[in-house]
Amino acid sequence: MTTLLPHLHRIGVTPSDIDFMGHVNNARYLNWVQDAVLAHWNKLAPPETAAKYLWVALKHEITYRRPAFLNDEVIASVVLEKVQGARSFYDTVIKRGEEVLAEVKSSWCCIDAKTLRPARIASDVQAYFFGRD
Repeated sequence: MTTLLPHLHRIGVTPSDIDFMGHVNNARYLNWVQDAVLAHWNKLAPPETAAKYLWVALKHEITYRRPAFLNDEVIASVVLEKVQGARSFYDTVIKRGEEVLAEVKSSWCCIDAKTLRPARIASDVQAYFFGRD
């Protein structure tokens, strides 16, 4: 059985994140997801593998639950749900304490850094991201 391994990514809310309504601009959440997903990849993939590949977002589906404000302590919990060929599917939950601020489903394409073409993720690399029970 496979265990999904969450990656926790701390986010600092800065003045540049705040919009005209006094809370974090909705578009900023997508930057946070990108930062969190890339941090997850760079943390778990071996350095030589991480250097060979780039990631391009294909799709984000975001549900906003509550606003975030300046100086909030926010954490993105990232889970790689599955890999299909060159595509990876992530689930990211952005929270302030126990409060869910946003839930994001996203898909990403792995790109070979030299050729800039889609690249399949080898099963031995996938093993770094999925635990086994």
